[in-house]
Amino acid sequence: MDNSVQIPLASLIQEGEMLFQKAGIEAPRREAMLLIAAALKKSRTELFLMDKTELIDPVLIRSYFYRRSQHEPFAYIVREKGFWSLNLEVSEATLIPRADSETLIEVLLKLFPKRQTRYNFLDLGTGTGCLLLAALSEYTKSFGIGVDYKEQAVRLARKNAEKCKLADRSIFYTGYWGNALKGEFDIILSNPPYIREHELLNLMPEVKNYEPMSALDGGRDGLDAYRLICYQAADLLTEQGVLILELGIEQEEHVTEIGRDIGLYVVQKQQDLNGYTRALVFSNIKL
Repeated sequence: MDNSVQIPLASLIQEGEMLFQKAGIEAPRREAMLLIAAALKKSRTELFLMDKTELIDPVLIRSYFYRRSQHEPFAYIVREKGFWSLNLEVSEATLIPRADSETLIEVLLKLFPKRQTRYNFLDLGTGTGCLLLAALSEYTKSFGIGVDYKEQAVRLARKNAEKCKLADRSIFYTGYWGNALKGEFDIILSNPPYIREHELLNLMPEVKNYEPMSALDGGRDGLDAYRLICYQAADLLTEQGVLILELGIEQEEHVTEIGRDIGLYVVQKQQDLNGYTRALVFSNIKL
């Protein structure tokens, strides 16, 4: 079909739905409508209310359709993703923020209900900056540092801090986990790579073909990053400070043991919507 010719909205929706069905994309009609809405810079509700006979320029929309049919993640196509109450820019340099990671913010709010208190946050492996920025959006007197070993990720996190009007209370820099950090932090957050090496090839194509392997590969047993983070956190936490870690499925016992061997003790945990323990909270003090 000639891309220079405008076509009815209903035809575009059907075209995308059929393409995604063939590609094995879940909820193909919904995906088509969301991509059309993004291309037209409209909400899904606005798109739903549009006259379906309205003629639309299909060029950008069809480029979106093709990319999604190749299983490129929706967020990379539209270059943004919602997390907590924030709308963040994303890029292929970082993992796409996921709803599972919001469990870290949920348990944080349970542990520290006084949001006007000033806390010093540290986010290790910050990526888009989602965890740190979500925390700072809730604790309006607090300050935080985000660390990532990829300069592209650090630049993206800085952009997101500006976008969320949190740049004055956050600093992002390039580094390897907590190496070379000095000082003490009240709260350390981290969503480290935790996929076992042998499981990487079994990931869905949206993940294994597009998201950075370095942010997924947890080593042979999936626990490499936890060992290093727990070791470093023991020296970086204040006396009453906590380390909040995201977990993979069935990693609770192993990560608990890693922390205990270093002198960190689990004081709280948080389940995700599927009932899996997704976040563990460690402290230097055994309760």
